[in-house]
Amino acid sequence: MAVASTRSELVVISPVKNWTCSSCGGTGELLIMDDPGPLCMQCAELDHLVFLSSGDAALTRRARRGSGLSAVVVRFSRSRGRYERQGVLVEEAALEQAEAECLADEPARARRRERDAVRRAGEDLKLQAEMAVAITNLYPGCPTERADAIARHAATRGSRRVGRSAAGRALEQRALELAVTASVRHRDTPYDGLLMSGVDRGDARELVRDAVNSILDAWRTS
Repeated sequence: MAVASTRSELVVISPVKNWTCSSCGGTGELLIMDDPGPLCMQCAELDHLVFLSSGDAALTRRARRGSGLSAVVVRFSRSRGRYERQGVLVEEAALEQAEAECLADEPARARRRERDAVRRAGEDLKLQAEMAVAITNLYPGCPTERADAIARHAATRGSRRVGRSAAGRALEQRALELAVTASVRHRDTPYDGLLMSGVDRGDARELVRDAVNSILDAWRTS
């Protein structure tokens, strides 16, 4: 089982199933794929590396830069159907040095994070305001406070909602229509209750389609 990589890097797998090393017959928490089959960390001569979990980009970057040998650790997500990064393997000395560097400049990095947070918050507010105006232009009958609420919900950073998509940030009409339709479906129809009662998603959408279209038609007129 090969693992694709977007760049030249060593990839180690955190397996989701029991496995056996093709060289020594043992097993372990990590493996690397080789031509004969999976290898444990000892047989792959990677057992001297230590694991650094994802989450601290600066620490990871510095540890990898200072490590003569490093590897990306991935694990297969059944729910998403893809391999996802869990962290990296690096030399212990490199990790210790990276930790010391990060500790030394933490105040400066904290200030930078604060500045970045303020900048992102300003960008988010600007996008939400522009989106609310665009929604009102498309649906003149939509109450102003409702347009504001739809924009805030759709454009929440990190939500992967339509407002954060490229089309949403560009205020494309189709993206705005999807955001408004979703809001009406969830807030103004029994759709959520149907889902909770076990109704199939497609069937539930069909059951509330007329109600959704009626509200949208009313909002399209001032």
